[in-house]
Amino acid sequence: MAEVLITLAIIGVVAAMTIPTLVANYQEKSWGTAATVFERKLTEALKVMNVQGTLAGYQTTESFVEELSKHFKTTKICTNDKLQDCFSSEVTYGNEVVDMTKVKTAKHFGQDEWGTEIIGTQFANGTTALIAYNPACSQDPYSNQITGGDCLAILYDTTGYKTPNTSGKDLRANGNVTKVGGSSCAFEIDGTCFATMPFPPSPVSKEECEAMISTHGIAACNYSNDYWAGAVKACGHVNNLPTKQQLADLGEYLYPRISSIGTSGTSYCPGNATCREDNNALSVGFTGANSSTALYVWSKDEYNSSYSYYISFAPPLVHWYGEETGWGRSSESQLAICVHN
Repeated sequence: MAEVLITLAIIGVVAAMTIPTLVANYQEKSWGTAATVFERKLTEALKVMNVQGTLAGYQTTESFVEELSKHFKTTKICTNDKLQDCFSSEVTYGNEVVDMTKVKTAKHFGQDEWGTEIIGTQFANGTTALIAYNPACSQDPYSNQITGGDCLAILYDTTGYKTPNTSGKDLRANGNVTKVGGSSCAFEIDGTCFATMPFPPSPVSKEECEAMISTHGIAACNYSNDYWAGAVKACGHVNNLPTKQQLADLGEYLYPRISSIGTSGTSYCPGNATCREDNNALSVGFTGANSSTALYVWSKDEYNSSYSYYISFAPPLVHWYGEETGWGRSSESQLAICVHN
């Protein structure tokens, strides 16, 4: 009996050491096989579309996916506002956990120039995918070698909603996906990625500002402490500050009772007290915008060496300043927000 117990114990130890490795190897092989099969079927579908002349010519991803579904059996197509009906809300891509609810457009796959939205798809073989289409996609119906490599960026999960939802395992992407996520944005409004919350920039001297003219896109420098140039320095370049239009769009989002803020003058909000209370500031973590103190934010636009345009969020009024009105570039009251363009 003792010998039997010892033998069982040895078997148990060996099993505990080897079974997890065997299971892991099986899973790796299963993921790899599923990815290979999916890629082959996708390539075949794109080749057929190329031969039929239906690979190019779409202006939206949705139109492309509808055509693709005729050649690659699909069980569900999810519109841009319902992507989580087709894809996991959170994945691990590289070493980063990505909130997929923020992944909406081709630029979230690294394709800034495409300008198209992402569409979700569930294929009949159980694979789920997010697809962005390139309107500049080309085709040659006389060639059987075209696979549509320049036509789409696709992130797909061979196990659907099942774990681990991790890149290199069940989660794969084609070469046009150079990144995944909108996580680099503090918040996003109307397609503009605001990279930071409002923050107070440190001023730069006239000498330091002049040294930035050739590197940061500044046209002229203030005679004293230049807080606007400090905002440019903090964001890396003048083009990384929001335009007047982007700030107007932000204001209209934060305060929905104000319409058509525009890029000049003053906009009024009816309701006075309720205007400040009825806002979307908290939804993007823009906590300063619903405080009792006005919020002043620099834009990228210079007026001259003494003034640059900024907006004052102070409902029931929203003001634009910059044409030698209000505080100039030497004022420490204005805040900066960086954007990714």
